[in-house]
Amino acid sequence: MIRAIDIDKIYNEDCLDTMQRMPESSVDMVITSPPYDNLRDYKGYCFNFEMIVDELYRVVKNHCVVVWVVGDACVNGSETLTSFRQALSFFQKGFNLHDTMIYEKNSSQFPAPPSSKRYTQIFEYMFVFSKGRIREDISLLQDKKNKWAGYTNWGKLSKIDKTGYAESKNEHIKPVPEYSLRNNIWKYTTSLDKGTGGHPAVFPEALARDHILSWSVVGDLVYDPFIGSGTTAKMAIENKRHYLGSEISAEYYAIAQKRIKNVQVNLF
Repeated sequence: MIRAIDIDKIYNEDCLDTMQRMPESSVDMVITSPPYDNLRDYKGYCFNFEMIVDELYRVVKNHCVVVWVVGDACVNGSETLTSFRQALSFFQKGFNLHDTMIYEKNSSQFPAPPSSKRYTQIFEYMFVFSKGRIREDISLLQDKKNKWAGYTNWGKLSKIDKTGYAESKNEHIKPVPEYSLRNNIWKYTTSLDKGTGGHPAVFPEALARDHILSWSVVGDLVYDPFIGSGTTAKMAIENKRHYLGSEISAEYYAIAQKRIKNVQVNLF
């Protein structure tokens, strides 16, 4: 297939311009955190959400995912519901909502004062949208330490059917493994990673890394339509994936290019 666009590159342009040059079903995974609700200063830039979702559906391969990290502002006493409206739009345009995950932060930049009638906002949604059924060749992270590792249950194995009846069987019960799959709430320390140039909404490198390891395999192409200071590209490179990114801000584009160059020099 002749590519209409080069990979392992970030383009200083609107993501729609990038995606419109990309072949259909050419991306193995998307991870991004779009600007939303004017919660941060993105230097006046805005985006056409509906058109972006249409293009994402076109360029993403079947069975692959879009990880969409988003939250809500509070306006006139109510949360905006931007996150839910966007999730519904993805669904209406053909994506499955494979998982609703939570990105829990260790602290908040804007903690609620004692007089507040609303608790401190400490999380964002990480919607995992899939184009069709999820792919079979991925391996989710199994790093949750089990307290009862090595133990087995006492007694018989019980299985409850649809009627609520518990059936006991003398089946062999395997010991509890040392590690199990994670829960879908991930907690990270929030801080400006070194070299991000003061970007207003950098998600942690570990967050990007863990999603890339979860939903893609070595050699896949990972795209970020709002790549900002280049975190997604950096984590793709470090985990042996190809990358592609779009960033409309010339300032953040320059920062991303510098970060990627440093990673490439260090690895290769």
